[in-house]
Amino acid sequence: MSLNEKRTVFYLSDRTGITAENLGHSLMTQFDLSEFKQMTLPFINSVDKAHATVEYINMAAKESGKRPIIFSTTVNDEIRSILRQANSLFLDLFDSYLGQIESELQQKSAHVEGKAHGVVGSQEYNSRIDAMHFALQHDDGSSIREFDKADVILIAPSRCGKTPTCIYMAMQHGLYAANYPLTEEDLENHRLPRVLQEQKGKLYGLISDAERLHQVRNERRPGSKYASLAQTNYEIRQAKQLYQSNGIPFMDSTNHSIEEIATVIMQDKGLRRQSF
Repeated sequence: MSLNEKRTVFYLSDRTGITAENLGHSLMTQFDLSEFKQMTLPFINSVDKAHATVEYINMAAKESGKRPIIFSTTVNDEIRSILRQANSLFLDLFDSYLGQIESELQQKSAHVEGKAHGVVGSQEYNSRIDAMHFALQHDDGSSIREFDKADVILIAPSRCGKTPTCIYMAMQHGLYAANYPLTEEDLENHRLPRVLQEQKGKLYGLISDAERLHQVRNERRPGSKYASLAQTNYEIRQAKQLYQSNGIPFMDSTNHSIEEIATVIMQDKGLRRQSF
């Protein structure tokens, strides 16, 4: 056993593991994540799989000499009982809250696998798909048609996080999010393209740390003017001035996750997630 062996954090689920990851990771970010090895084990939906999972977790505990931490969103009582036998700190994310909710509502929960990601109805599902199509069709200025339907239009120099933020807002919140790249001409003149002037109330700007932007661009086009530190410094400086002179709200996306960026934008623009 190495003294430097990392403690393992397991995210267990009877479905994809997305809920366990999101909830568990939110808690673990309060600690130094470099000290942990994180692993998701999805589709633990049978007794055999549960026993195999316990064996695997126990092996990880033995090899590292450190008791793993488990975040679980499995709902089957028999499977949960087996998983609790692992040599670990077992944190049942559903069990922590369902009992209290059942008591308050005076009724038992469904205990149905996959409910956290179930689709309520075809109308809601289609709304989310439509939002995704809109985001993809209006990505990076590829189309400016139907900008009037957008809930928000992100503008920024290249590689500041416009595309993933738009896709996240569409997929998770059902928002019609478009994005438009600011060209060197736009930045030089501090003037918005006409199509953006017509939608000024929907605009939201992003910037990034120039050094970080230089690193990101250099991975894409190494040694180019586009990726140079001088160019990224210039574009970020000009973008700030463009936003300020046009009264456009903006944020620095450098040290924020996509989820955090989307939340700030929605709060600043007064946007609400669609109900699914």
